[in-house]
Amino acid sequence: MTFDVDHHLGAMGRSVSWLERDGRPASAVTIARDYATTVEDLWDAVTNGKRIPRWFAPVSGDLRLGGRYQIEGNAGGEITACEPQAHFALTWEFGDVSWVDVGVADAGSGRARLTLTHTAHLGEHWDTYGPGAVGVGWEMGFLGLALHLAEPDAPKPDEMEFATSLDGKAFITGSSEGWERAAVAAGTDPAAAAAAARQTTAFYTGDEAEPM
Repeated sequence: MTFDVDHHLGAMGRSVSWLERDGRPASAVTIARDYATTVEDLWDAVTNGKRIPRWFAPVSGDLRLGGRYQIEGNAGGEITACEPQAHFALTWEFGDVSWVDVGVADAGSGRARLTLTHTAHLGEHWDTYGPGAVGVGWEMGFLGLALHLAEPDAPKPDEMEFATSLDGKAFITGSSEGWERAAVAAGTDPAAAAAAARQTTAFYTGDEAEPM
């Protein structure tokens, strides 16, 4: 399969904003992408416990409003809002607690849009990695979803093999640079944004962070 790095990077919308959550300063990292499918199919792909592992990771628990979920090897939490075929929200408990809001909408021309916002308190982790810490990870998830929706019966690519491949490293680097630009657009000092992007790229690829 030919993997078009530029196409997938260009399909992503990225933004960063600042807010206060529970009386503390926080960041909101938002990613969006349109898919050639229906709202109904997109909603099913991101909420059906049998489909989620085919593009993201195995998930267990009670996948309904008020229920608790656990992603294998990753976060768990509580589903705090759900409007079928439109919106759901959950806590993202992985050491610290953060919050994820997901929206599904008709994008016109036979496409549906997925928008995800991950809100977290500011701190040392943000200072080191910036928005790419969650942005690159979610972007890889959105990529997996694109591959799944295009070929629903195809096996899920191996994440580690992809991350260490030439295409994978190019995608991760491009995504990290995209979040660097989004951080600068939101008012982050360019030097700090660049340093965070280098750390994020190194984290996801396993390579040494490039010197300034």
